[in-house]
Amino acid sequence: MNTITVIGSINLDRTIRVKQMPKPGETMHTKEIFSAGGGKGANQAVAAKRAEANTNFIGAVGNDEAGEMMLALLKEEGIVVTGVETLEKQATGQAYIIVDDQGENSIMIHSGANNAFTPKQVEEYKELIKASDFVIAQFESTLESTIEAFKIAREAGVKTILNPAPALEKVPTELLEVTDMIIPNETETEILTGIKVTDEASLKAAADQLHQLGIEAVIITIGSKGAFYDVAGHSGIIPAFKVHAVDTTAAGDTFIGAMSSVLKKDFSNLDEAITFGNQASSLTVQRFGAQPSIPYKNELV
Repeated sequence: MNTITVIGSINLDRTIRVKQMPKPGETMHTKEIFSAGGGKGANQAVAAKRAEANTNFIGAVGNDEAGEMMLALLKEEGIVVTGVETLEKQATGQAYIIVDDQGENSIMIHSGANNAFTPKQVEEYKELIKASDFVIAQFESTLESTIEAFKIAREAGVKTILNPAPALEKVPTELLEVTDMIIPNETETEILTGIKVTDEASLKAAADQLHQLGIEAVIITIGSKGAFYDVAGHSGIIPAFKVHAVDTTAAGDTFIGAMSSVLKKDFSNLDEAITFGNQASSLTVQRFGAQPSIPYKNELV
């Protein structure tokens, strides 16, 4: 059983369901509104834990009702939250999500405490990182803290997985140098490499460019088509499971959390791990909400 430490964002998601996305200046009635646990980091941690990985979290919430709710939700999952700080002068991160009848979403995020925890906090919980098989991070929290976590991991022989989302125009070289695996989607891949993903040849060209930055393994998620991988001279596309999507929120996070729960540290079972991640995310997109939609391992066997 893998031990995963996730460093990143914790958000309270407020989701609004509509028939179609509103146009600028348009007013419309909603079909439903509800709150649930979210944040890319927390989603990935929940996915890993529900896939039965030992899971730790390093991050922060505010001293408010949303923070209390999110800590309670993570504890209920069995995620180790000793590395989650409660910050007095910050609001807990929140996301406002609009989902239409086609399952597409638009998301607005207030980062709050996610952008306020520091490398010093990461250093305080370095033993969690050192005892892990994988450390996972995204771009919804401070880059400085992620770099610190990945440096600690690299020195300890712990593999690092970077999900470069939301996309940044320029990712610090200091971070890429301590990244073992990178998992962007098609849009993030184009922003990172300048290569527009249109076919397998362009996927391979983008992966080659990412390898040149020193990254050992590349997975590019390609939506309903599945995921492309390139590691140790082997590459290919693992197809997605064909399902009817109602809400794509947290699909990528589910993929990463579930995939990392079964991945071997030498990446030797990458294709099987990707298939497992694809299966998990195929269930997520058939349900509404972020964390409520993430499946348990007994649903995947």
